[in-house]
Amino acid sequence: MDDVQPTGPLAGIRVIDLTTVVLGPFATQVLGDMGADVIKIETPGGDAVRFIGPSRTPGMAAYYATLNRNKRAITMDLKTAPAREALRRLIAGADVVVHNMRLGPAERLGLDYESLKAVNPRVILACASGFRKNSSARDLPAYDDLIQGRCGIAGINRDSEGAPRYFPTVVADKHCGMTLAAMVGMALFHRERTGEGQEVHVPMLETMLSFLLIEHLWHGTQGEPEKGMGYPRMLTPHRRPYPTKDGYICMIAVSDTHYRKIFAAFGQEALMEDPRYASIKARSDNVELVYGTLNANMPAKTTAEWMDILTAADIPNGPVNTLEDLFDDDYLKETGFFREVQHPVEGTMVMTAIPAQFSTSPPNLHKLPPTFGEHTEEVLREIGCSPAEIAAITGKAA
Repeated sequence: MDDVQPTGPLAGIRVIDLTTVVLGPFATQVLGDMGADVIKIETPGGDAVRFIGPSRTPGMAAYYATLNRNKRAITMDLKTAPAREALRRLIAGADVVVHNMRLGPAERLGLDYESLKAVNPRVILACASGFRKNSSARDLPAYDDLIQGRCGIAGINRDSEGAPRYFPTVVADKHCGMTLAAMVGMALFHRERTGEGQEVHVPMLETMLSFLLIEHLWHGTQGEPEKGMGYPRMLTPHRRPYPTKDGYICMIAVSDTHYRKIFAAFGQEALMEDPRYASIKARSDNVELVYGTLNANMPAKTTAEWMDILTAADIPNGPVNTLEDLFDDDYLKETGFFREVQHPVEGTMVMTAIPAQFSTSPPNLHKLPPTFGEHTEEVLREIGCSPAEIAAITGKAA
């Protein structure tokens, strides 16, 4: 795809990507999807996710592929002086530098904002770590599991025996990565208006707390957490896909009209006259009862029958897909969400579509996930490195 030019709202923006694992690479992939020229710098050992999941070629595992499209990859050992000088040149011509290292090690590598600003006053440093940079916890390690536990998500996601569980996805890494990408866009907008670069720091714990507590701060909103926190509708064990005669269905009823139609389908129209069911507030206060009623009545019909009834009543509903079912989902087929591409070393690969759509500056797939160090010499030549300098950085003869 080397002849495909990047499009999108960030076309022409250069991003130096010093990230690893999930949070950072997800953020920089979003920037690359939006058209930025993302240059991924890896140490000689490579990003750990290169080796997690199935692959046909060592270092091109599935986990890596889903996080690193629309990037160019170079390999440099930043412990060496020639590599550090090349990094300085890259930063001098960049718009954004992104990392998700702990702040102490980043500063020892000269990746603090004051050091970068001295090289490029317009540069934006965007970084994410576990905790606020001015806190006593600034240099503590943090991964998705730890943040899920500390922010309370694992605590409200308990199993049938009451034990806390992690969500079966790296929700903290991914939400914080998306937040970091969004903050880069806002910093670029500020620079467009003022000419000023700046540092953007996203602490994982506070970012996830802001995400979780939208509905769960509850009595804490009035400064009375002892009266109870957590939105009951989210916490009831009845909030799950409803069993039907032959499977499960997702359905969400909100308005009085929705419930009136559902109870009519149950043959229990009189329930809307019961004060416990008669209004949004009443149903919220009696959520266990309401959800219990729905769970008890849904098995009377098949999933297909319910989908017909609910769709005709304009009540949101849908199937419960397994991961494997997604490839056969009619809607995803219609929109072309899964796209087959031919990778030079992996052969046929499946990539997911870029979700966001822009009417004037549509993003595109312009780079397949790069092999280890694939663009090292290309990028070093772009910043004016001589053959001897390239040889010193790569360890290859000039």
